[in-house]
Amino acid sequence: MNLDLTGKHALVCGASQGIGRAAAIELAALGADVTLLARSREGLEAALAALPRPHAAQRHAWIAVDMREHDALRAQVEATANAQPVQILVNNSGGPPGGPANSAAPDEFRAAFEQHLVAAQVLLQAVLPGMKSAGYGRIVNVISTSVKEPIRNLGVSNTVRWAVASWAKTLAAELGGLGITVNNVLPGFTQTQRLEQIIAERTKSTGKSTAEIEQAMLATVPAGRFARPAEVASVIAFLATPAAAYVNGVNVPVDGGRTQSL
Repeated sequence: MNLDLTGKHALVCGASQGIGRAAAIELAALGADVTLLARSREGLEAALAALPRPHAAQRHAWIAVDMREHDALRAQVEATANAQPVQILVNNSGGPPGGPANSAAPDEFRAAFEQHLVAAQVLLQAVLPGMKSAGYGRIVNVISTSVKEPIRNLGVSNTVRWAVASWAKTLAAELGGLGITVNNVLPGFTQTQRLEQIIAERTKSTGKSTAEIEQAMLATVPAGRFARPAEVASVIAFLATPAAAYVNGVNVPVDGGRTQSL
């Protein structure tokens, strides 16, 4: 099985923490040059220091930019891709605040689409020329199991995640003949700041304790525990490798069996 990413350049979004940081570590361990992207310079510097270098020639870097600032995002990523073409793009961004869809303000939907779908399109167009030139591209979107089963009280998130999944499926058909695959990884409950946010929101809205909320969540997971970021990152990294060349346009749940649909 060919898992070697030596000579490949990966751009990993949301890479200062959680699943993004774990994915960057896995990709670097497989030999890729990794550019980290996030808002926090401090977090990026710490994440950069954690990246392995199994090959002496590996080069890692970071970009500090807000995914919602599209002009700056495009300019910085294009500059990076012009200097070193990107073959692997990991789209990963923090989820919108919780709450039901019916009471969400239109601006909440607009902001979520700007941060997720529109930003992903900006990134795609910045890195696509390099993928086409190389005849090798891997686009992996980290979204949510809500694209299979909507999650209660995450109305805005459910909506925008579906949009990204549909965008990805469309791209998979458009780009597959060019050696470029587009796939989605659907994390379940994973030990990240996003999970802490969801638990805190549910604690506030229900009046239950954190322990009660966690126990109720775990009761829906056949594996009986929350995922570690590295477990999701392993699937992301596999989809980026030559071994996954014939996997295209799919949603891969990494959720301990929680999702009930096929």
